[in-house]
Amino acid sequence: MNRLETRSVRTTVYTFVAFFFLLTATTPVSASPRDQERWDAKYENEVYIFGTQPIGFLRDNLKLLPKGKVLDIAMGEGRNGVYLAANGFDVEGIDISEVGLKKAHKLAEQNNTKITTRVVDLENAQLEKDKYDVVLCSYYMQRSLIPQMKSAVKKGGVVVFETYNEDYLKYRKFNPKWVLKHNELLELFKDFKIIRYQAFDDGTEAYSSIIAQKH
Repeated sequence: MNRLETRSVRTTVYTFVAFFFLLTATTPVSASPRDQERWDAKYENEVYIFGTQPIGFLRDNLKLLPKGKVLDIAMGEGRNGVYLAANGFDVEGIDISEVGLKKAHKLAEQNNTKITTRVVDLENAQLEKDKYDVVLCSYYMQRSLIPQMKSAVKKGGVVVFETYNEDYLKYRKFNPKWVLKHNELLELFKDFKIIRYQAFDDGTEAYSSIIAQKH
């Protein structure tokens, strides 16, 4: 689904170490070959196809997030996770694309920060319970994973979620299966405390966003 020359011996050594780190930090774990190949091909260029800046909802509400360990689900090229890491969070990103995660590490280096990553087939993921202060997912819609997101966040921690809603179908051809229904996020997180919620539509795109805190 919806769903980055060396001239001296010293510089050469540093480059090798950085490359080794990228390889070891993105070890594949049971990823679906077809989906993995599709996303790897999508990310296989120097351009960051979704940009290098975080989603506005995350940036605007940064101060509401409890500092600590973050799980960035479907991290892709890292724009959101790297932003949080640069602001003092301990960020772990998971995604099906090793290529995307390597670009995320490159982006982190450009921002003088660090992240950890794992290649994961999200359709078969098993998230650890009560481990994270923030669970973040943007523009990846897998309803079966939402109960795990809620379990993965610690008491007092938050889930940050944003993706297209059904009004987006007025502006783009898109699989209706992968968009939120009106107020669906409020229903999905009705057992959490809603800190922030928005349903955005500017006449060109439409999406819904939530920050929900675990009691």
